[in-house]
Amino acid sequence: MAALLRGPRNLFKRWNKHVDSALVSSRSMASKTQVGFVGLGNMGNPMAKNLLKHGYPVIATDVFPESCKELQELGAQILDCPADVADKADRIITMLPSSPNVIDVYTGPNGILKKVKKGSLLIDSSTIDPSVSKEMAAAAEKMGAVFMDAPVSGGVGAASSAKLTFMVGGAEEEFTAAKELLSCMGANVVYCGQVGTGQSAKICNNMLLAIGMIGTAETMNLGIRLGLDPKLLAKILNMSSGRCWSSDTYNPVPGVMEGVPSANNYQGGFGTTLMAKDLGLAQNTATNTKSPIPLGSLAHQIYRMMCARGYASKDFSSVFQFLREEEGQQGGNTPAN
Repeated sequence: MAALLRGPRNLFKRWNKHVDSALVSSRSMASKTQVGFVGLGNMGNPMAKNLLKHGYPVIATDVFPESCKELQELGAQILDCPADVADKADRIITMLPSSPNVIDVYTGPNGILKKVKKGSLLIDSSTIDPSVSKEMAAAAEKMGAVFMDAPVSGGVGAASSAKLTFMVGGAEEEFTAAKELLSCMGANVVYCGQVGTGQSAKICNNMLLAIGMIGTAETMNLGIRLGLDPKLLAKILNMSSGRCWSSDTYNPVPGVMEGVPSANNYQGGFGTTLMAKDLGLAQNTATNTKSPIPLGSLAHQIYRMMCARGYASKDFSSVFQFLREEEGQQGGNTPAN
């Protein structure tokens, strides 16, 4: 084909439409080849489901076999370990809880890099330390593979509805290939720069999210203490300058919104442990760059206290309940209008 394109100009014109059609057809067929997925937790499970919905055969694994059952029933092939996934798929997405998990899944005894194919595209959507992303990229490069960091924002709801935002770091020439897959799982896929920049953007976002959630919880609690109906207060906030995602989309007060963790005893969603972990990453990077983050540091302290007080497995919006209990009130006393 390359020879044809280098041939006489009239020959190129004659075959141009046919060549373009063949290339598009080839890419279309290749795009539906199997995709590996490692990590089927609260976020990974719905993300993998959306790949299946778009016609991609999914080969998956998770450290907890029970997490694989639902996806298997939908047609995914379940394997024993990440290395086995890498042996069968040359495009792999990982969604894991922390830096140590990512290191083990990629470089451990049964890790992806043990059987990775040359030319494979490895996309990590975990939220981890940017330096770990760079380490994994270097290790992948030695094996002839390409690693990109692509952490997400939006939570479980956005993962289920394929409306996540992906923040992508890595070689720019690989972004188009990554975007093809990520667009099946998200509404926004943003290129941030070289490896690690996606993680940097995510850490900044989650620090602001934590600060905003604490501020929303404090504000709602104060208003309730002053006698305001929580639904009315939320309505006013959301049409005023105090409006934010934590107030209008993920309100932390039980009874204000349906379909959010606060309406389900703070079950599901984004765990307090994970938020504390992300704030720890923000704290570390702030220390390394000598950046002052007084509110970020305080948010980190609050979420660490919550983990120690029995909130570890609850959604991070349970900070509202934590504050209520701190002042000697139980969350159950909140008006459920």
